[in-house]
Amino acid sequence: MHFDTIVFDLDGTLVDTAGDLTASLNHALATLGRPAVPPSSVRAMVGHGARKLLERGLAASGEMTDALVEAGLSPFMEHYAANIAVHSRPFEGVEAALDRLSGRGHALAICTNKPEKLAGSLVAELGWTDRFRALLGADSRPYRKPDPRHLLETVAEAGGNHAVFVGDSRTDADTARAAGIPLVLVSFGYSTEPVSNLGADVLIDCFHDLDKALATIQAGFSPAGQQGPI
Repeated sequence: MHFDTIVFDLDGTLVDTAGDLTASLNHALATLGRPAVPPSSVRAMVGHGARKLLERGLAASGEMTDALVEAGLSPFMEHYAANIAVHSRPFEGVEAALDRLSGRGHALAICTNKPEKLAGSLVAELGWTDRFRALLGADSRPYRKPDPRHLLETVAEAGGNHAVFVGDSRTDADTARAAGIPLVLVSFGYSTEPVSNLGADVLIDCFHDLDKALATIQAGFSPAGQQGPI
């Protein structure tokens, strides 16, 4: 099996977005008269969409009700859309890894639970628009991760047949497993539990290790365990 497509999660995998998410969450909390939540706490709240982030931020700073979530959602979204890449930066080694994969002919794609417009805006701000053949966000389809269709349709949108998924969380692990797609997990993302417990095919500590991880997966799918081209 030759893996022609590499699909990535976005927040916590390709990009460290915690700084901008923290700023927007605290802006929304301030409009509701709530104290700020520290960035170290916000990192563990990310990964399930803006509403869930706001719910967790409200719970961490006092009472959480549906009415408060609704009241804070627009201030959060407006602030985040206007400040999406003030602090957000690619993790170490990401751009070099993307260059290597593209140079070998891989299709690259993003499957994220961030709304598609915001994900596209972040990708554009980072100068990455031409790097990815497909980007599916939380609202690109009637379903999203961990529904395996979200990942499978990202692969199809990129024109791929055999893919590897790179993520950072249980949601990503559950999605890949349900889709039957090999999984690489990063150890530096926003998982609220040890990623070593999530059943990845390979776990990496830095994007410099991604090539080796893909080669390990490739070897496992090659006849007699012999490594073919990634």
